[in-house]
Amino acid sequence: MNTQEILRFCLENGLLVDKEVLGLFNETPDLESVKLIINKIKSQTHQKILTKTTFDKNREQVNRIFLELPVEKQKNLESLKIKLGLNIEISKEISTQLFKSEEIERKIEEGFVSAENMPEIKSKKLEVKDFVTYFRERFIKMRNVLQERAELNNLVSINKISGNRQGISIIGMVSDKKVTKNKNMLLEIEDLTGKIRVLINQNKPDLYGLAEEIPLDSVIAFRGSGNNEIFFANDLFFPDLVLSERKRSDRDESALFIGDLHVGSKLFLESNFLKFIDYLNGKIPHTPEVKKIKYLFIAGDLISGVGIYQGQENDLNILDVEEQYARVAELLGKIRKDIKIIIAPGNHDVMRIMEPQPVLDEKYAWPIYNLKNVVLVTNPSNICIGKTESFFGFDVLLYHGYSYHYYANNISRLMKEKAAHQPEKIMTYLLKNRHLAPSHSSTLYFPSEKDCLMIENPPDIFFSGHTHKSGIAYYNNILVISSSCWESKTPFQEKLGNEPDFCKVPMLNLKTRAIKILDFEGN
Repeated sequence: MNTQEILRFCLENGLLVDKEVLGLFNETPDLESVKLIINKIKSQTHQKILTKTTFDKNREQVNRIFLELPVEKQKNLESLKIKLGLNIEISKEISTQLFKSEEIERKIEEGFVSAENMPEIKSKKLEVKDFVTYFRERFIKMRNVLQERAELNNLVSINKISGNRQGISIIGMVSDKKVTKNKNMLLEIEDLTGKIRVLINQNKPDLYGLAEEIPLDSVIAFRGSGNNEIFFANDLFFPDLVLSERKRSDRDESALFIGDLHVGSKLFLESNFLKFIDYLNGKIPHTPEVKKIKYLFIAGDLISGVGIYQGQENDLNILDVEEQYARVAELLGKIRKDIKIIIAPGNHDVMRIMEPQPVLDEKYAWPIYNLKNVVLVTNPSNICIGKTESFFGFDVLLYHGYSYHYYANNISRLMKEKAAHQPEKIMTYLLKNRHLAPSHSSTLYFPSEKDCLMIENPPDIFFSGHTHKSGIAYYNNILVISSSCWESKTPFQEKLGNEPDFCKVPMLNLKTRAIKILDFEGN
């Protein structure tokens, strides 16, 4: 293998590689696998320099990268794994049921679905220290992401700013935001060492526009000058997410995305949903593409629930939540069994509203547990679909979307753009912030040691519901999908001026990446 070729590949991908690791790569006979590993390490660890320390500090992610390679390629890389100190862990994981070759073949044959790093759902009495730990953990992880940016020259902690420092960079969590009498933006930010005020001058319109988008409690980097009392920003940087490429499967398969069924409501569009089921089962003529459908995502609010709002019983035709879930199971049970149905909960489902939400409660949703082609996941969750022996699969970030209305009503740009009716704009905004709910008051959440609402790695697909509005966009190569609903406009939505979309189903071909909107609204 040519050392210069590896070095050139790394440089083209914005990576530096030290001499020791370059030598190890050069000794490896499988160049294509080395390139795959390099690309994956870049996208999953966000490191810009590859050293043996990089592999050691990101051991868990690197192990997963090796394990996702076809078995034959893993054998070719055995020597590299040993020299990187990864062989023991990989051997241990290969021995588990999930990665036995016959299990991989079975899952590939049926349609591969795996939930990655689903959050551990805890319940306990909360104390102030839990919130402190939660935000501290978030700050550290976001800081680690931001400090990799080459633009942040002379990065210092807040307590290290003394005198009048020029051309320095700082990273902090935004604790306050206001406009001064002179119409400048004044932020208060803090890191683990102290607090400082950051001023954004109104005479810098581009920078000021960016500053208007900063949500409270987000972690932002600033470049500029100042002293230990005030920092004058010349640039600012969000944590942001960038996907290196738009994947294409080696199989001609499709995935569908729906949400907000609200079964149990008098306004549930059951006849339309039955028409959708007939389509899935090939009962509608001239729809040859239906045979390619292998995955159906449902982004929560399967049922309307009971007692969600005052007087809801007047809007229901099924007054018991268990019966509501039984009807959902009856409907989903009609769908042909080779389609994997991935279901996350929403705020109308029977469980805690506090996020992350656990999988549907078997005590009430037990009929759904009897469906063999259903995969129940948390909200939010990361799901991998379509993996084969030669393809890594698509990483799907699934989040119901409870936090979205907060940003549509509090961020000036989103308010001007009426983003409540264009949820894809809210979703891309949150990708830019690398968090599903950066502001403390935007959703109810459980402050665990790990911030489960932070988006650590860029997904291939980001899918949500909740707003009842259909929307599709690309952001930095990430496909953003918002689903419509299966419930007619409610009096509550009419009062708020909401204009929901009905029975629209995005279909993504995983091989061609062609997107088609199926419409089941008509009779």
